[in-house]
This record gives sequence, structure tokens and C-alpha cells, in this order.
Amino acid sequence: MVTDRELTTVLVPDEHARAVLSAVEGVRAVRYQTEEVLPAEAGEAEVLVAPFPAARPASSVVPLLNRLPKLRLVQLVTAGAEAWIGRLPHGVALSTARGAHGGSTAEWVVAALLSVCRHLPAFDRARQARTWDTHTTDTLQGKRVLIVGAGDLGRQLRRRLEPFDATTTLVGISARDGVHARDELPDLLGEHDATVLVVPLTSQTTRMADAKFFAAMPDGAILVNAARGPVVDTDALVAELRAGRLRAALDVTDPEPLPADHPLWTVDGLLLTPHVAGSCTGGDERGYRVAAAEVARFVRGEPPANLVRGEY
Repeated sequence: MVTDRELTTVLVPDEHARAVLSAVEGVRAVRYQTEEVLPAEAGEAEVLVAPFPAARPASSVVPLLNRLPKLRLVQLVTAGAEAWIGRLPHGVALSTARGAHGGSTAEWVVAALLSVCRHLPAFDRARQARTWDTHTTDTLQGKRVLIVGAGDLGRQLRRRLEPFDATTTLVGISARDGVHARDELPDLLGEHDATVLVVPLTSQTTRMADAKFFAAMPDGAILVNAARGPVVDTDALVAELRAGRLRAALDVTDPEPLPADHPLWTVDGLLLTPHVAGSCTGGDERGYRVAAAEVARFVRGEPPANLVRGEY
């Protein structure tokens, strides 16, 4: 029989997480309700499961890490880790929930591409104006889609696009079977009708989609950003949209949220959503399920599968 002293104490942000993590063998899941008042068990905690950013941003949670003397792992429930890189105490590992939300975000990308190609926003504006605006639209069929980011999300997106008779090209950091290297981008951009960004935010990807990047895209091409806002040079994109040369769909922006006077609110050729690509029913369940699997590996003495190393 396992005693409390033999259990690994895991701090969790809500009751749902406590229920999921309590089912992991060898875990004692303890809820922390605020950053100011930690539970008595916090002094024994070896793992902290971070809350969803929408509930509590990383900036509000990071300060408590130094108050957890036995902490060895911070487990995220999202795939994005940029808010945590370089902010953990020495010796504390970081693991993401890669694989939890790729399907949801890939679904948003497909929806965005269909909306742009089939002119759904324009038809809705016509509806609001009570105008029967019959016209021919573009189509996703036959489109060549460049997916920049060959991780879980990139692969999930490729699987969802191919039934629409679109052809896809994957780009990763380095070349491998079925994946092109990032340094091939200048040549690939001009050969595709749409480019989708699904990369993590690092020093290498910050503003990778700049004026030169856009200039390499063909007239009428669609830029989709489902990564992070700073991956795109916003001013350069606004210039292309104002010229009417490119179209775009953004779920993330830089800055975020947008100030009321920002040109992205009014520029033509843009579909904009407020960072909701992964926000859908079941998202917390999927995030905690991956987190539980990662914590289970940690408790068994194995390295979590989604450990962040360097800039990941």
C-alpha cells in the first residue's frame, strides 16, 4: 500500500485537473487556488501543472515557482512554451502538452481557408446589408498549401487538407522524409497558393514572415497565421493587404490584443479571430489528458515526452 509520503505531490490549478491527475498512479494532486495563498502541501510539491493561459497568464504564476523548494517539473497544458522559456528556477524542467490542441487549431485553419476562398465574410456582410450578392468564388480544391511547421499541428493540418483535394508541402527546421528544410522557404513560397504558419515562437521564427517573405508569395496568395503574432511582421503584412496583393487569415496578432485604432481592424482582405483557434469544447480535457501522461512518466522516473530543450 502506497502511503502519502511515497506519493509525488502535484499542484493543479482547478478541480478538473485534480480529478484527472489524481487518477495517475503515485500522484497526490493538490489544488492551488491563488498564487498568494499556497496549500500546506506546496512545500513537498515536485510538479506544478500550469493553468490555461486564458484563466491565468504565465506572468501571474511564475513568481510562485521560487516558493516551491522541491519543484522539479512545470507541466503545461498548451503546446506554446515561449512565456516560460528562461523563467524557471535552475534545475526545473518544462514540458508542454504537445498533441492536445493540434487537431482543434488545424480545424480552425481549414475553416479559415474555406472562409477566405469561398468569400463567406463577404456573403455575411451582404446579408447584413440585405443584398443578394450572387457571384463566383475561389475554391480550396486544387490549392497548393505550404505548411511552415512540421510538428503535431502541421501533420494534423496536412491530414485535414488533403480530403479537400488540396496539395500540401511541409517545412521543418531541417529536411527529412516528406519535410523540406526551412532554408528552402524562399523558393517554395512562390510555388504555393497559401502559406500557413504553425511554428513555435523562438528567436529564429520571430518576424520570419517579413516584407521579403511576402514579396516571394504570388499575387492573390493567402497568409494564415495560427502560430504566434510576432512570427509575422505586422506592418509588412498591412502594407500587402492595403495594396490588395495578398489575403490573410490571422488568429494571432502583434500586438495582442489589438488596440482600437490598429489598421488590422479595418484593412481589406483579412479574416481575423481573437486567438481562439484552439479554444473549443473538450480543450481542457485534452490538455489535462496529455499533462497526466507526462506526469505519469515523471513519476515512473522517465523523462516526459514533451520536454522543452533550449528554444524548442
